[in-house]
Amino acid sequence: MMKNVWITGAGTGLGRALALTYAQKGYKIFLSGRTTKQLQITQSDIHESGGKAEVIVCDITEPASIKEAMKQIDTLHVVINNAGLGYFGELANFTEAQVDQILDTNIKGTILVTQYALPLLEKSSGRVLNIISTAGLRGKKNESIYCASKFAVRGFTESLHKEWEETDMSATAVYMGGMNTPFWADTDHVGNPAKLKGPEVVAEKIFAQDDGRKEIFIDR
Repeated sequence: MMKNVWITGAGTGLGRALALTYAQKGYKIFLSGRTTKQLQITQSDIHESGGKAEVIVCDITEPASIKEAMKQIDTLHVVINNAGLGYFGELANFTEAQVDQILDTNIKGTILVTQYALPLLEKSSGRVLNIISTAGLRGKKNESIYCASKFAVRGFTESLHKEWEETDMSATAVYMGGMNTPFWADTDHVGNPAKLKGPEVVAEKIFAQDDGRKEIFIDR
């Protein structure tokens, strides 16, 4: 039976690379994000290589949007909470709106998607992968809010380890460093993203280690 994986933020960067990788390995992909166009491009690339994918436009910061998304998924084996955003700079320069956006997307979005997917994951003895990055391992200069959000997701994931101990479900914290993706497009926080490794390499490594283990370290 073909297994289903729901990937948030699947239109670009690591989410797109994960979608292409899991599709190549025989999974059906539910691609979600806020922008239809990018998701459709990923979908058509998957279809061209013989894979299966469906597009679900979903804003993970809105419970109603997630509920609508769940209506389009009948069975689910894996959720990859990949959607995330970051603003970088000195603490003094952050607006409240930027703080809200980071925390709502990175923390609240991850929690809500996991919560709403839970009934289907319980049925399938499924698993959740939370893409945290090394910003969830230690503080970094000019990344205070982003690191705070990723530390929170780490705490959430480690708590799921305990909460799901007596179940067949599993949660995995995924830690990797910066990649050459559109994530850096609107910031000069990273001088030359082209020097960073491509998301395709990271996606392959994540897939290779996706066996329900508690942590996957691509970088430390």
